[in-house]
Amino acid sequence: MPQTAAKLLVKCLEQHNVKYIFGIPGAKVDSIFNALLDSSIELILCRHEQNAAFMAGAYGRLTGNPGVVLVTSGPGVGNLTTGLMTATTEGYPIVAIGGNVPRNMLYKQSHQSAKNMQLMEAVTKSSKEIVSAENIPEAIANAFKISKLPTSGACFLSFPQDVLTETISLSPISFIEDDVPYGSAPSEYINETIKLINQAKNPIVLLGQEASRLKNTSEIRKLINKTNLPVIGTYQAAGSISKDLIHCFFGRVGLFQNQPGDTLLSLSDLVITIGFNPAEYDPELWNKKQNKNIIHIDYNIPDIHNTYQPKINLIGSIARTLTNLTNQITYKADLEIYSSIKKEFEKHINQKPTNINPEKTHPLQFINLLYNFVDENTIISCDIGSIYMWMARYFLSYVPHQLLFSNGQQTLGVGMPWAMAAKLAYPEKKIISMSGDGGFLFSATELETAVRLNLDFTHFIWVDGSYDMVKEQEIMKYGRKSGVDFNKIDHVKFAESFGAHGFRLEAPNELEALIAKAIKTKGPVLVEIPIDYNDNMQLFTNTNPSDGH
Repeated sequence: MPQTAAKLLVKCLEQHNVKYIFGIPGAKVDSIFNALLDSSIELILCRHEQNAAFMAGAYGRLTGNPGVVLVTSGPGVGNLTTGLMTATTEGYPIVAIGGNVPRNMLYKQSHQSAKNMQLMEAVTKSSKEIVSAENIPEAIANAFKISKLPTSGACFLSFPQDVLTETISLSPISFIEDDVPYGSAPSEYINETIKLINQAKNPIVLLGQEASRLKNTSEIRKLINKTNLPVIGTYQAAGSISKDLIHCFFGRVGLFQNQPGDTLLSLSDLVITIGFNPAEYDPELWNKKQNKNIIHIDYNIPDIHNTYQPKINLIGSIARTLTNLTNQITYKADLEIYSSIKKEFEKHINQKPTNINPEKTHPLQFINLLYNFVDENTIISCDIGSIYMWMARYFLSYVPHQLLFSNGQQTLGVGMPWAMAAKLAYPEKKIISMSGDGGFLFSATELETAVRLNLDFTHFIWVDGSYDMVKEQEIMKYGRKSGVDFNKIDHVKFAESFGAHGFRLEAPNELEALIAKAIKTKGPVLVEIPIDYNDNMQLFTNTNPSDGH
């Protein structure tokens, strides 16, 4: 039956079980927005394309199905770059659709023209310009397939305006189950791995971003349960180790080489990385001497660094490789030899603030109280900045994808958009997000979107009036700060102006009651917390300032 190409595109998205599209309209894609009126897909109208990409990325990360973002030409497409770069680096599946000028204007200067495909090639797994309506079904099918293939990431499709308004009689390609049946790594490599583990004095496991995928998490836990291998994880691997395996867990590592897990890492002669991307924690920091054997377990062979040259690459399905490894290995680690490091970690994780400010809340005060309001059905999204460092180091989680960080890119502004996507993906769950006052304003306009959709979540803002994480590093390097201070704003009034709820902590001893009140309140809630960052320099202890991030 004849139909516009825009309608065909929407039908293709329906075929791939798309529930939400995040986006902002414009003249080059208004035909798609018009077609969405007759579709089962719900449009989530956003206030900035970057935030729309953040939401699509979080939706993909949490569900495993690509989030979809739809924007117009020129700056609409350009504004996607940060969100798509974050998704591709950190392994979230996204299908991004952008408009373009008509085909006869593609290669000359025109209003809102841009080299979309070339622009997006740098930040996606795949970037295509679709110049024929006949290619739409296969272009959509391939974009969904490629975005999901591990390591997941963003795929971009650019559509000239006149392509979308063509009349065409094609049908969508039937949905194909795209859980590609990767096999295990070869058995001879698994045997070599077992030999290396048996020969090693101090083998350890380093979990990366792919460890938090449910199938992988399950097999990781079986391996650790059988072998007692000591484990550390990157920030994005949060929740991969269950509570009953906490005796094997020595904390998270990343950014700066000053954690108990780094002590363990320094003693190791064999590091077994599982689903690890070097972007999460530069090997140049933890393997400077190039004296560690590395076993790399992943879907893909890594880029070679001077400091990251695996002895063995176990490439294939992470889960199936781990199943075979667990079935064959007989190794049992003696954790007693790490007892001093374990005590260091326990002291670290149970740390209490020593100097209590009567007017401001210490980060550890907040973190210790937050545990009281978190269960297995809670998702916490954390923005970047000093807040991220405190949460990553001190807040334990035993549920995959419960605690969300931007690790590979450390992208400011993700906290609240991720929370909104989490609520759409899992309406039954309790959603908490947090940011500093610097990161909050990167995406604060989406509060209007949250109010319009009546999304229930609580967003905590740690307020100190600066980009503190940057400030601390500047002072370490130069003895002074530059470009980090800004005015404080009234977040309560800000929230109320959008129709949301706003609360302010007046005294630290009222914090627990305020958290309880905020979480019980329906709709979007902002909570302003004056934060005491006087102990922040301890986050950088024993750090070489030139290694700062």
